[in-house]
Amino acid sequence: MTLAERAFERLHVWPDLRTGHPSCGTGRALRSPHGEIVHFHSDRDVDLHLTGRTIERFARDLQGSTAIHLVPGSRWVTVHLDCDTDVDLLLSLVSMALKAYQGQAGESAATCNFRRVTVVPRDIPA
Repeated sequence: MTLAERAFERLHVWPDLRTGHPSCGTGRALRSPHGEIVHFHSDRDVDLHLTGRTIERFARDLQGSTAIHLVPGSRWVTVHLDCDTDVDLLLSLVSMALKAYQGQAGESAATCNFRRVTVVPRDIPA
């Protein structure tokens, strides 16, 4: 089982999430009542929709993670899953996203980061 499959299996049973097709057309998605939250694009790459306020609040921490990739102006962050700790990070961020969207009208999901982020595996020198 890949790391993305493991993360999907853990998340799809959460009561606030349901499976669906991602608006970008690639992979699988998990949606909350407020819109798309997670796109699983490959065995390792997952896009997560956060509020702008959440990204601003945690920008330093997100930028400091080797698993997280930000695209300027995007409310989606790409999480590259290389190990079990990255899966745990993804689950924590999904929980944070769900909490941030509670009681909000929801922000437009716009376009996720699929094909906008190139991830170099951590074990390959740049």
